[in-house]
Amino acid sequence: MDKTSPPWELYRTFLAVSQHGSLSAAARALGITQPTAGRHIDALEQALGLSLFVRSPAGFSGTDAAAALLPYAETLAATSASLLRAASNLGAGPELAGTVRITASEVIGVEVLPPILAALARRHPRITVELAISNRIENLLRRDADIAVRMQRPQQDALLAHRVGVIELGWHARRDYLERMGTPRSNDELARHALIGVDTHNAFTRKLLHLLGPLDAGMQVLRSDNDLVHLAAIRAGLGVGICQVRLAQRDPALVRVMADVLSIPMETWLAMHENLRGNPVCMAIYTALAEGMETYIAGAGDAVSG
Repeated sequence: MDKTSPPWELYRTFLAVSQHGSLSAAARALGITQPTAGRHIDALEQALGLSLFVRSPAGFSGTDAAAALLPYAETLAATSASLLRAASNLGAGPELAGTVRITASEVIGVEVLPPILAALARRHPRITVELAISNRIENLLRRDADIAVRMQRPQQDALLAHRVGVIELGWHARRDYLERMGTPRSNDELARHALIGVDTHNAFTRKLLHLLGPLDAGMQVLRSDNDLVHLAAIRAGLGVGICQVRLAQRDPALVRVMADVLSIPMETWLAMHENLRGNPVCMAIYTALAEGMETYIAGAGDAVSG
């Protein structure tokens, strides 16, 4: 194996080919030519003394060696992106400027954060926010993101964490649906309604099964693992589903049902790597998110009224 460390651009191409499955797609994503991408892969395999891909007319398929190295390439990419964001925040002068990457769940990212970020942009127009929408918990220690809005308490000691409050979930339906079908008062009555449920259970939903009661899965008119789909279906009047109470309160057409039977509290936290405490741009966004999320949870103020 060549003792000289391969340049970063080779790992970047390796990551792109692994993600896209072909040289041409990787080259387009990186803004380079296909022959250049091919030379990068050949050079990396030679430097590492490993075969990383099986070539076929259908594309490039990663070997076991590629699978073992892929997490490290992803870490390099995340660190490189983090370095560029940090560099953009240096030497900004009195006016805050730079790029910060935030990760949040689907519903929070789509329904809650945009008005908070709009208010932030009015105060700091030279700050750019990269918003990664995912229910997957990003690794802040690996710097996949700078700031995270999480629905559980962060466990890593190296994170600056702030509890913004508790977001409550409950059963909701559109008013005209309840006028047609009646308002359920118990789990037995709810089981006779058109229900909006999950497609596959995860650790969170499995913990809720004892709260949801003996609901007949056959009555579910829609199953989806996407929380935004649940919210859209409730708003459309498709049936009864679970969503955030504060979101439903924004819409006069939505009615909460069985509040005395089901109330799901979700602790909500803001987290950031401890090393970013001295970064004025990150701290400005961290503070704005904390204030905006607390206002949203309290149900007050026009800043988060959509």
